[in-house]
Amino acid sequence: MEKDFTEAERYYDAQKRVKEIREFYEHLSVYVLCNPIVIVVNLMTSPQYLWFIWCVMGWGVAIVLHGLKVFSFPPFFNEKWEEKKIKEILEKENKQRFETSHGNKFE
Repeated sequence: MEKDFTEAERYYDAQKRVKEIREFYEHLSVYVLCNPIVIVVNLMTSPQYLWFIWCVMGWGVAIVLHGLKVFSFPPFFNEKWEEKKIKEILEKENKQRFETSHGNKFE
């Protein structure tokens, strides 16, 4: 069942999507600008141990996950999944409410 979106709802959704994309690019920019600083600090203070690799890799994983979420690459945890889960939860609650008000006849 497709939702019948009004123009205002479509505009709001597009605005929300643009905000998410902008936030991803801001995150990516901070990553690109900060990591050279981290690398320089590491090489100047303790060049015998390259700990910057852990920072770059950890933050890099976060960037990749953020990008996957923003650009809807994962096939799970998207809007369809959310709608399906909401329906499942509501159906389960309705069933429990019905059983408590009418008693479970199968017990």
